[in-house]
Amino acid sequence: MSDKSPKPQEPDTDVHDDPDEPAFEWMKPASSGATSAAGNSAPADAATKAQPAPSTGSQPASTTGSQPAASTGSQPESRAGRKAAEAAETEPEPPLFAGSSPAGKPTGGASHSEPLPTSALQVRPPEEEVARRNAEREQAAKVKPLAPRIFQVLLAIFFPIILLVLAVRAVASPLFLWIEYNRPGFPGDGYGFSTEDRMTYGSYAVDYLSNWAGPRYLGGLVHEDGNQLFKDSEVSHMADVKLVILSSFGAGLLLIILSFIAIMYLRKKSDGGVRRGLFAGSIVTLVIIIGLAVLAVLSWQQFFTEFHRIFFASGTWTFSLEDTLIRLFPGQFWVDAGIVIGALVFLAATVTFILTWPTRRRRGLGAKSADADETADVEAGTADPTKESAITKR
Repeated sequence: MSDKSPKPQEPDTDVHDDPDEPAFEWMKPASSGATSAAGNSAPADAATKAQPAPSTGSQPASTTGSQPAASTGSQPESRAGRKAAEAAETEPEPPLFAGSSPAGKPTGGASHSEPLPTSALQVRPPEEEVARRNAEREQAAKVKPLAPRIFQVLLAIFFPIILLVLAVRAVASPLFLWIEYNRPGFPGDGYGFSTEDRMTYGSYAVDYLSNWAGPRYLGGLVHEDGNQLFKDSEVSHMADVKLVILSSFGAGLLLIILSFIAIMYLRKKSDGGVRRGLFAGSIVTLVIIIGLAVLAVLSWQQFFTEFHRIFFASGTWTFSLEDTLIRLFPGQFWVDAGIVIGALVFLAATVTFILTWPTRRRRGLGAKSADADETADVEAGTADPTKESAITKR
């Protein structure tokens, strides 16, 4: 080769003009330490094949000899893969839980971390708020349901009415009639009725009050001489009395059914509700019966008149001494009937009052106090061995 021949140009080895070209990736300086030989073997072969052939002639040996033989890092297959690899090297993976590093170790210092969703549960509210909530919870626990209270009130109201109806039913019977006609001191009939006649005709009148027969049941009765036994006015009054009696019996039966329902409900829903309802009812009954007894004793005639005015029209319940109703049921009969009714109601109410008196055992306070004492002894460490064994058995 002569001196005048053109000198061959050296290949352009500047890789900064096209840094994204994979062919020049091998010319970049290695950014990390040497990798394993097995991982670098394939990229190194590819880089060797991509080297431009060195020109012959007077090209300096240092130019070709200074080129590295192989790339030290792995070469991605595409530009998108290379971008993803660079992003993975620069941006660390976010931690799975707040307050911990990507490797799973908790971070310290003043580094900021996103609070967990349940971190608010660990914050205790102020003491005033806690006290207010506890007070509301205790107040709600002390408030009793409304339905048991209603049934207790109804039971207390029904109780005196039921006792009164039952006492009236006991008096409106042939048994009481027989006792009255045969007791010593009962006034006789001055117009010719014997005790047997009174018992026969009086039984018709009493039976008429409790059966479903019409007015002819009494209107068709006659004396031995063929005259009508009861006048039309007497039959009409007895029909009015029958309406009042049957209505009271029907109301009493309905109240008994309702009271039975109330008792069954209170036995399931309210501990001691039946006892409290009957206790209140017995008090109400005693107050009513004592008040009526005082009024009857002070003026029986006025009491008897006002009673008839409540249930019967004026002028339909007054008769002469010769009429059959007065001969069968004189004034003494009604006095005795009032005494028996009042005595039966008073006796039943008194027994109920005694049986439902709220003692400590009936209220369940005895067992509660005993359990409280045993618990206090155990907490204080002074409990007896017998008490401790009893508690253990429980």
